[in-house]
Amino acid sequence: MIIDNQAVSYSNFIKDTKAKLSDDRIFIDLINSGHEFLIENISNGRPIYGVTTGYGEAGQNYAAFEEAEELQKNLYSFHGCGVGDYLSANVSRIMVTIRFISLSKGKSGISYDLLKRFELLLEKEIYPLIPSQGSVGASGDLTPLSYIAAVIAGEREVIYKGETLSTSEVYEKLGIIPYVFKPKEALAIMNGTAAMSAIAIDAIEKFEILLNTSESFVASVFELLLCDTTPLEPFVHDSKPFDGQRSAAANILKKCEDSKLTHEAFSRYENFHLEKEQNIQDRYSIRCSPQVLGVIHDNLTIAKKWIETEINGVNDNPLIDPIGKKIYTSGNFYGGYVAHAMDTMRICVGNLADLLDKEFALLVDHKFNKGLGESLKLNTKSTHHGFKAMQITLSSLTADVIMNTVPASLNSRPTESMNQDKVSMGTTAALHFAKQLPDLTNMLSIALIGMAQGVDLRGADKCSSHLQKNYNTIREIVEKLTHDRRMDIDIKVINKMITDGTFT
Repeated sequence: MIIDNQAVSYSNFIKDTKAKLSDDRIFIDLINSGHEFLIENISNGRPIYGVTTGYGEAGQNYAAFEEAEELQKNLYSFHGCGVGDYLSANVSRIMVTIRFISLSKGKSGISYDLLKRFELLLEKEIYPLIPSQGSVGASGDLTPLSYIAAVIAGEREVIYKGETLSTSEVYEKLGIIPYVFKPKEALAIMNGTAAMSAIAIDAIEKFEILLNTSESFVASVFELLLCDTTPLEPFVHDSKPFDGQRSAAANILKKCEDSKLTHEAFSRYENFHLEKEQNIQDRYSIRCSPQVLGVIHDNLTIAKKWIETEINGVNDNPLIDPIGKKIYTSGNFYGGYVAHAMDTMRICVGNLADLLDKEFALLVDHKFNKGLGESLKLNTKSTHHGFKAMQITLSSLTADVIMNTVPASLNSRPTESMNQDKVSMGTTAALHFAKQLPDLTNMLSIALIGMAQGVDLRGADKCSSHLQKNYNTIREIVEKLTHDRRMDIDIKVINKMITDGTFT
C-alpha cells in the first residue's frame, strides 16, 4: 500500500498490512510546503494555536517561536496518563497506519521527515504500547495517540517481536535515533481519531466472522426445527428490497440447499399431517430472521463506509492550506461518525444476541423443537439433563451483551475547563463494541455445540451439505453429549475455531 495524498479504500486497507511512503517529488514538495508555510507564519510572530500557544483553554497563553519545540514535547508528555488494558499489537499497528494516512494529505503542516518515521515504525514492526482508556473522542484521541508521539521521540514502551520493551532499548538495538518534533508535529499526531477508528476496524473484522457464523446457526435451525424456507425466497425480499435483508436471506437459503428437513408450508402440512394446534407458519425468530439480520448487514455497510471516510480524512487542528496560504481553526477531530457507527453496531450485536437466544431456546425446549426432545438429550434417563445449563449460560451472556448497548455518544462529558464541552465519546463506543464480541463468540460456541447435538438426533444424512460439514468439524473435536458432563472446555475449543473463521 503506497501512502500519498490519495484515498485508501477500506478493503485495501484491511488486506494490505504493508505501507510504503511515496517518494514522488511533487508529493514530497506538497508535504514540505505546508510545513514551510507554517514556519514562515510563526517566524513572523503570528500566534497559531498549539504551535505558539498553549492547548485547549490554555490557548490564550502565547509562547515564543523558540519555545515551539518545547511545547510539542510537553504536549505528548502531559498526555501520558492512559489507563486500562493495553490495545493489541494489531490495533496499535492500525492506529499508526491511520495516522500515517491522515498526515500524508498535506494539510497538517508537518514535514516529510515525520512521515518517514511512521514508515519506519511499520517497516520494522515497532508498535507503541497503548493503554485503551483516557480519550473522550474530541479533541481527537489525545491521550492514546500521545503514545505514538512519545515512541517516535524514543520514549515509553513498544511491542516488538511479541515482547514489551522500552522504546529506547529497541531504538538502540536497531540504531534508530529518536526524532525531535518540529513545530505542530506532535499536535498533528495526537489531534485525530485514529484510536477509535483502529479499535472499530479491528472489532468489525472479528464481528464479520461472527455474523457469518451466526447465519450458519440460523440456517441449521431452519433444518433442525423442520421449518418452512418460503420466508427465505427471493420473491419475498424483492418485495421489500433492502440490500442487507436480501443478502441475509440468500446466505441462509444457500446454506440450506439439499436439506431433506426443510420444505414449503403446503408440502409440510401434507407430508407431516400437522396437528390442528400446530401453526403452519414458524415463529418470528425464525421467519423474520432475514429481516433481523438484514438491518445488521446494512448498518455494517454504513459503518465501514463512515470509517473509510474517517481514516482518509484530515482531522487535526489547525488545518494548513499550503496552496491557498491559509490556516484554518476547525473541529474535524470530533469523532461523531465513528461514535454513532459504533453505537449502532452495539445495538446490532444486541439484536443478534437476542435472536440467537430465542432460537436456541426453541431448539432445546421439547414443547417447541418438534421431536428433538427435552434439552436435546440423547440419553433420556430422568437423571440426565442435556443442554439445560448450557441454555442458562447462553441466556446470561445475552443479558451481558444487551446491557452494553447504551449509546456512548449520549454520555458526552464536559472537560478541560469547559473548552471540550461537547465530545464524541467515539473511543468509548468502539471499545464497548469490541467488548461485546467475546460474549457473542461464547454464545455461538454453545449454539454450535447444541446444533451438532440436534444433528445427532435428526440424522446427519438428512441435513444439508453445509450443516453436515459443520457437524463433522465439530464432532472431530467435541464428542456428542450422551451423559451429564462438564462442557466449559468444549466451549473454549469451539470458541477458538469460530474466531479462526472455521465456520465462515
